[in-house]
Amino acid sequence: MRVVVVLAYRLDQVELVLELPEEASVSDALERARGMNPAILVALDAGCDVGVWGKLVRRDAALSDGDRVELYRPLIADPKETRRRRARKKSARA
Repeated sequence: MRVVVVLAYRLDQVELVLELPEEASVSDALERARGMNPAILVALDAGCDVGVWGKLVRRDAALSDGDRVELYRPLIADPKETRRRRARKKSARA
């Protein structure tokens, strides 16, 4: 079966197309991708969350042909907290 492993950055992405056995899991895909690209290796070592087609999954989840395995990097800033800070600044100016 063919699956794609993706790690997205703000302006770019790493995308690897892999051929795996039919009974492969997310973990199997990540192990194969680990040896193919240093960026994937760094993301896995950082403990990134993993999803398939935008849905968080466990690493032992089974894959199907055509699946897109996504590595989710941690957020740099909490969007809610960032919005609160902007609102406080705006109200302080008013």
